[in-house]
Amino acid sequence: MRLSRFFLPILKENPKEAEIVSHRLMLRAGMMRQEAAGIYAWLPLGFRVLKKIEQIVREEQDRAGALELLMPTLQLADLWRESGRYDAYGPEMLRIADRHKRELLYGPTNEEMITEIFRAYVKSYKSLPLNLYHIQWKFRDEQRPRFGVMRGREFLMKDAYSFDIDEAAARRAYNKMFVAYLRTFARMGLKAIPMRAETGPIGGDLSHEFIVLAETGESGVFINRDVLDLPVPAEDVDYDGDLTPIIKQWTSVYAATEDVHDAARFESEVPADKRVNTRGIEVGQIFYFGTKYSDSMKALVAGADGVDVPIHGGSYGVGVSRLVGAIIEACHDDAGIKWPEAVAPFRAAILNLKQGDAAVDGACEKLYAELSAKGVDVLYDDTDQRAGAKFAAADLIGIPWQILVGPKGLAEGKVEVKRRSDGSRENLSPADVVAKLAG
Repeated sequence: MRLSRFFLPILKENPKEAEIVSHRLMLRAGMMRQEAAGIYAWLPLGFRVLKKIEQIVREEQDRAGALELLMPTLQLADLWRESGRYDAYGPEMLRIADRHKRELLYGPTNEEMITEIFRAYVKSYKSLPLNLYHIQWKFRDEQRPRFGVMRGREFLMKDAYSFDIDEAAARRAYNKMFVAYLRTFARMGLKAIPMRAETGPIGGDLSHEFIVLAETGESGVFINRDVLDLPVPAEDVDYDGDLTPIIKQWTSVYAATEDVHDAARFESEVPADKRVNTRGIEVGQIFYFGTKYSDSMKALVAGADGVDVPIHGGSYGVGVSRLVGAIIEACHDDAGIKWPEAVAPFRAAILNLKQGDAAVDGACEKLYAELSAKGVDVLYDDTDQRAGAKFAAADLIGIPWQILVGPKGLAEGKVEVKRRSDGSRENLSPADVVAKLAG
């Protein structure tokens, strides 16, 4: 992509309304624009990151055996009355009526609708286990939306729902999602720690939040420092095998949100030099809620003995749009964003340091063509901005690799390559640059 043809409205000043780093940098880097309180338009740069994150989430859900579908954003109020949650959910639910006076709501979550879909088609234990997910926009009418995408009203979420014949099978489904979440966040360059958490309006008695440590996080957390060194399951993890050892390894080391923190246990189990009390950002949460929805909504299947029984369920959410902000909170410096390569909007940026110079223009065009042909996402800054402005913009938007092309280096057959994550630099021939980034 040529920057001269890209829509990238960079702001030079810090927006006054932005209270935290991710909100400030997303606005400054031209990733989004606020349209109403807690509601944002995703501009091209931000949308590219959002789609990268969404695809990683999708790949790991598929690998764990979940099946993708797509449910509507609007739901019938009657479904929520069946479960008993319509009046209990509170003012965060946006309630509306259509022209025929049918009561609807803009879905904050989808337990009722997926249960209705399930009960319409699945009648026997032979169709289980089943896990269905979608990636869909949701709305929760936060009283005080703030911090950009970290606490917005409209947000993109992956929510999955498992259906099993009994509690033992449902807990196996829960374990699959637990492992899938460890892998999902690790692929994005994040260390997300599973912590026991309250179930809230979802219900049930078993839940874990996946928390990224950050001083700007909304949750107080208490952990044993050893949890930061635990290994993430590999790509070839056997989801149909026994995942219990992985779960035990991650849950035997103390890690809890302030809502369920046990101070006495923390002090007795965790050595003083390993106690960490900080803040964190929730990027996902998983729940086992048993027969809560199948009991109230009559979601029954015939067991092996032919007797109808209520299914056991679980739900599993990932804040896809919130992850954009969480990654920035974890990966930035004073100059701007430092995207992990897996979620970066572009892998490399070519900076033409003397636009109009025939040799420099030619070298940039050749690099751009060769890298693009190798499948490397490249942003070519072919604007007539001064070199300093190009450096500042590239650092702000956080492209992992910057290729600096100027007349002095070219005279020696070299271009400079800068790695955004650590600021390291090296001089390479254009051919070696292509080999390095396309390898």
